[in-house]
Amino acid sequence: MNAAGEEVRSYPFGPITRLDLDPTLVEICGEQPVLRVRLPFGGDGWLVTRHADVRTVLADPRFSRAAAVGDHVPRTVAVGLPRTSMLSMDPPEHTRLRRRVTNAFSVRRMKALRPRVQEIVHELLDAMVATGAPADLTTALTWPLPITVICEMLGVPLADRERFGEWVDGLLMLADPEQAARARAQLDAYLAGLIAQRRVTPTDDLLGELVAGNDEDGEDGPLGEEELIGLGVSLLSAGQEATANQIGNIVYTLLTRPALWRRLGADRALVPKAVEELLRFIPISATAGFTRIATEDVELSGQLIRAGDAVVAELGMANHDAEVFERPDEIDFHRERVPHVTFGHGLHHCLGAQLARLELRVVLEVLIDRLPGLRLAVPADRLSWRTERLVRGVAALPVGW
Repeated sequence: MNAAGEEVRSYPFGPITRLDLDPTLVEICGEQPVLRVRLPFGGDGWLVTRHADVRTVLADPRFSRAAAVGDHVPRTVAVGLPRTSMLSMDPPEHTRLRRRVTNAFSVRRMKALRPRVQEIVHELLDAMVATGAPADLTTALTWPLPITVICEMLGVPLADRERFGEWVDGLLMLADPEQAARARAQLDAYLAGLIAQRRVTPTDDLLGELVAGNDEDGEDGPLGEEELIGLGVSLLSAGQEATANQIGNIVYTLLTRPALWRRLGADRALVPKAVEELLRFIPISATAGFTRIATEDVELSGQLIRAGDAVVAELGMANHDAEVFERPDEIDFHRERVPHVTFGHGLHHCLGAQLARLELRVVLEVLIDRLPGLRLAVPADRLSWRTERLVRGVAALPVGW
C-alpha cells in the first residue's frame, strides 16, 4: 500500500526470461495499461504500456527528462544519468547538443559508411570461418562490429576498444551502483584525455569535429567540457551495447525459427522489412525505460497522472499492442506498417537509429550470402543469457554452418 491506501506492486514483476515478455506484465497491464508500481530504486511511479500512451510519454513536453535527474527519483536502474547527459535534458539544452551531432548520423552519412561496415563484417567472418566451427557468434561478430564502427567514427584508438566495451557494459548494470559509477568515471576520464589531445592535435573524426566546434562561437554557443564528455559517453553507450545485443538477439530469433531464416535466404530483398519487424518483436530492454516526471496533470487511458509523478514506459509491451499491430505475437516480414518504438519516439528518438539499422541489415545480408547454412551448434535451451543489465542479450551464440 502507498500513502493513499492504494495497492502498489513491485516492478519488475518477475525475473527476465530470454527474450520473452513477462506473462504477469502482459496479464496485469492488459487490464490496467497505466499502473501504479514500486520501482526498484527511489519509490513509486506510473508504468505505461499502451502504444498510444507510450508515444505520448516519450514525446509530450509535459513529461520531463531533466526533472528526473537525481538519486531521489523513482527509477529502474541503480544509477541515473547525470545532468550533463543529452538523455537527461529538455529543450532548449537538448536541442542545442543534439544539433551538434545529428549530421554525423544522417541518411547520407550512413550511405557513405555502408561499404566500411560491410568490410568490417567480412573481416570478422573471415577470421571466424578460418578458425572453424563451432564458433561463438557473439565473440566473433556481434560485439566487435558495433564497437569498431562507433570507435572509428569517434576516433578511439583500436588498442583501447576492448576497455571501452567493458566500461560501457559496466555502465548499464541494473543493480550495481558501485560498478556503474566506477565505469562512468573511467569513461569520463578517458574521454577527457582524448578531448585534451584533440585540442593540441586536431583530427577529422567526430570527436575532433565536436572539439573544434567547441572552440568556435557558433549559433548555439560553445560546448562545455562536461557536455563534450557527456556526448561522447552517450554516443559510445548507444552505439555499442544495444546494437551488439540486438544483432545477437535477431540472429538467435531467426535460427530458432529456421523457416524465417530460409525465407530471408530465398528473398534477400526482405531484409530491411525483416529488421523492422524483428526490432518490433524482440523486447530489447530488460525493464521500462528512463524515468520522466510529469510537469503538470495529464490523463492517460483514463488515469490521472499528477504533476510531479514519475512515469516509465514499457516499450516492449507497446510494440505488442494489438490495437496497433495485428497478430502482435507473430513475426510477419510483410507488415505494411511497423511503427515500433524500439528507438523511442519524439525528442529523444535514438540518434543512432539509422546506424543500428545499417549494421543490422549488413550483418543479415552478409550472413545470408556467405553462410546460408548457419545454424545453432547447441540446443536453444542450453544457451546462456546476460542478466542484471539494462539491455537483454544472449551471452554466447555457438553456431555452425
